[in-house]
Amino acid sequence: MSDSTSIPFLTQLSLSDNSDAVATANPPTSAPPPAISPEIQNIAAHVQPPTIPPHRSHDPTNNLKRSDPFQFGSRYLEEGDSIFEFNAWDHVDPSTDPLYTSYTAQQLALQRTHAVTPFDARRFAAHPDKWWDKFYTHNTSHFFKDRKWLRQEFPILSECTRARTAAEGADPHGGGRNVILEVGAGAGNTAFPLLAGNENPRLVIHACDFSKKAVELIRLHEAYDGERIRAKVWDLADAAQTLPPEVEPGSVDVVVLIFVFSALSPRQWGQAVRNVWRALRPGGEVCFRDYGRGDLAQVRFKKGRWLEENFYVRGDGTRVYFFGEEELRGIWSGGVTAEKGGEEGEDEKRETEGRDGAAEEEADAANGVEEIVSDAEVETPAFEIVSLGVDRRLLVNRQKQLKMYRCWMQGRFRKPESSGSESGRPISLSPAEANIQESGSVINAS
Repeated sequence: MSDSTSIPFLTQLSLSDNSDAVATANPPTSAPPPAISPEIQNIAAHVQPPTIPPHRSHDPTNNLKRSDPFQFGSRYLEEGDSIFEFNAWDHVDPSTDPLYTSYTAQQLALQRTHAVTPFDARRFAAHPDKWWDKFYTHNTSHFFKDRKWLRQEFPILSECTRARTAAEGADPHGGGRNVILEVGAGAGNTAFPLLAGNENPRLVIHACDFSKKAVELIRLHEAYDGERIRAKVWDLADAAQTLPPEVEPGSVDVVVLIFVFSALSPRQWGQAVRNVWRALRPGGEVCFRDYGRGDLAQVRFKKGRWLEENFYVRGDGTRVYFFGEEELRGIWSGGVTAEKGGEEGEDEKRETEGRDGAAEEEADAANGVEEIVSDAEVETPAFEIVSLGVDRRLLVNRQKQLKMYRCWMQGRFRKPESSGSESGRPISLSPAEANIQESGSVINAS
């Protein structure tokens, strides 16, 4: 029985309109595409497709996560950006965030009204090295990361560690930069990265710390080389103006102060500057980085941690100060070293209220609390401010939708060539140093 409904579709097509089926199977030949002129071909060969800048790229083959160290300083928060797209943004001013500004004001007011008791203030001021010994006993070398960014931020350190030419090798001074004094060396997170990339056979790093335990950790490190690293216990604010063992006055090319100055009492700043001045040769430099005012670490302090304005004690007993830019400029340029520079600080006033003078002086001597000479009584040397800037960064927790504002101070200070009578070698800036911007680039926390 013949029924068109049982015939397959293609068979129906063939029976109903065979000419159309043939036309479909053999379409007419289309015209060839027009020829492209040589000029257009040349332009196409040289034009690159638009690419996303590495600091805004999520592509693992084209982003800054592939750099070592990480290249901070180029990702700016612009209008229309999603703040939670990346983990960090550079140079974001927290004053543009009303909620954070309000929270900061409330926190600082709360801290001032719940200050450290006079008894605890004196307890933490007595033998501060004891608290740092406890810190390094508990944390050993696992707390801080190696500072691989040092050469990136302070090109003078690259100059110190570069290979020497034959002529420089014959020079008894080794080309001009051989001696680095690191103060607050901790577990060696600065000294060992410098040593790992060193090509200067005449380099010597004096790695000094207030804590005996920290110095012990450096000496026990597998990379410790007694010929290149000299680990010693030394107090940066030593009132006797003694220098570390084996360090002669005017012999140091670079002093490294990374998160060190903030551990001192404001009444110790002047003496610390004088000791650094004494160690440096004319033309020598200080590489400085520390906590800035308004940093999240300051804002989040709770009750019972405020010692005086911008000066706190942590839960582990170590102390920390948060600096302002103009304040640091005054400290290092020979001005008043602190707002309390020549006067008795508020914490000292609290501590002396109701005390029996003679009895307390005897107790101070027994507890190791030394009398600090007022900075107003001793001249403070004036360094040249090569650069000094504020490094702000907005860190983001994308999962919890949290914003964290960090603030650090970074600077380079130079002892003038004409200072004093110490013999010194002239300093010649490397091209990288000569081109460094006044504000410096920006880097990791510690």
